Amino acid sequence: MSGKADSGKLYHLQCTGIAKATADAHSTPKDITLFGSCFCPFVQRVWAALEHLGIDYKYYEVDPYKKPADLLEVSPKGLVPGLRLENYSPPRAVNESTVILEFLEDVAATTTKRSLLPPVTEPYARALIRLQADHVNRTLVPTFYRYIQAQDEEKQIQAGKDFVEAINGLVKLFQRADKESGSNVGLWREGGTLSLADVMAGPWLFRSTNVLVHYRGFAVPEGPQFRAYLGRLLNYPAFKRTCSAEELYIDSYERYAHNRPNTSQVANAINSGTTLP
Repeated sequence: MSGKADSGKLYHLQCTGIAKATADAHSTPKDITLFGSCFCPFVQRVWAALEHLGIDYKYYEVDPYKKPADLLEVSPKGLVPGLRLENYSPPRAVNESTVILEFLEDVAATTTKRSLLPPVTEPYARALIRLQADHVNRTLVPTFYRYIQAQDEEKQIQAGKDFVEAINGLVKLFQRADKESGSNVGLWREGGTLSLADVMAGPWLFRSTNVLVHYRGFAVPEGPQFRAYLGRLLNYPAFKRTCSAEELYIDSYERYAHNRPNTSQVANAINSGTTLP
């Protein structure tokens, strides 16, 4: 167990730093309202995608643990993120981060003409990106939570190894795409632009540099390729604009680090060995 005692800190309710400036810049009504929470990595996926794709939106901060009625209208489980589509009467909704990302990709295809994927004329390159994204959801995300929630030292050591292996698996998929695709394969390649897989993995890789370092003494994997990739990702403007100051994440993830009861639906799923909600 980490030597850091549980101080009882709760999750934050408002963005800080660069993310606050971004939220403030998107506080007026638009055709799309993003229901978000400042600490949530699933929200950050969608938020970074909106920024990259150039789709205008309103950012609406909610407390998903109090499940306000307007959140339940767009996300029946009361989970963030959710989108409310204001240009319908009455408004319609889309929830689940991966579904929202596909929706935004479709919206951008007919509006801003920006994308998180290679051109449709390169189906194999697009498939390689989707394989990366699938690995993130199936492996990287669950191992992150198992690691931060593990309480005894032996389980923490094993979970840490599993998380590193998940990162290594992603790196291998990046390397494969870099070798086999002539198209933009995301930020793994210097000079690339944000990909679907980058958006999918970014929030947890980011939290590995602050939350996991603070609570588990995590050592971010070495290697010039991965370190260069991580630097490009965390400093990519569309992603960086969605990042709060480090303190917000350290405070908000203390409950995960001590595996407090009913921390979240995600935490409960990890503890029970069931799939993530």
